[in-house]
Amino acid sequence: MLEPGDPAPDVSAPNQHGESVTPDFTEPTVVFFYPEDFTSGCTVEANEFQAALAEFRELGITVYGVSMDDVDRHADFADEEGLLFDLLADPDGEVAEAFGVSTDLGYADRRTFLVADGEVRATYAPDPAGHADEVLGDARSEFAVGG
Repeated sequence: MLEPGDPAPDVSAPNQHGESVTPDFTEPTVVFFYPEDFTSGCTVEANEFQAALAEFRELGITVYGVSMDDVDRHADFADEEGLLFDLLADPDGEVAEAFGVSTDLGYADRRTFLVADGEVRATYAPDPAGHADEVLGDARSEFAVGG
């Protein structure tokens, strides 16, 4: 798994709209990997990132959720949950592999990366509840003006 100080990988994947997305990791970015759309923990985690999305955006931080679900399932999940950030479809686990996230059980392990200036700044192996606030707190410390 990538660790703080490691260079961020170059990755591309389709979002829930079928558009190819290549995150710009020179800008502050959160990438959270989660096992599966529509499961309880993953729904809690995605909804908490959505609830904090305006605050992340105020800090200039882009949020991406990534799982091995396909574009159609992501579209259904984003629509049902009202998610306004990109969910990247990674059915072959290529994005997960680039970050060193295990997919041994057929789904991505729950891992989160805070990235900026082309490198990993922080990593998390979170519990879903409260995780978005934890990342937001660290992001405020890292990226807030005067922080």
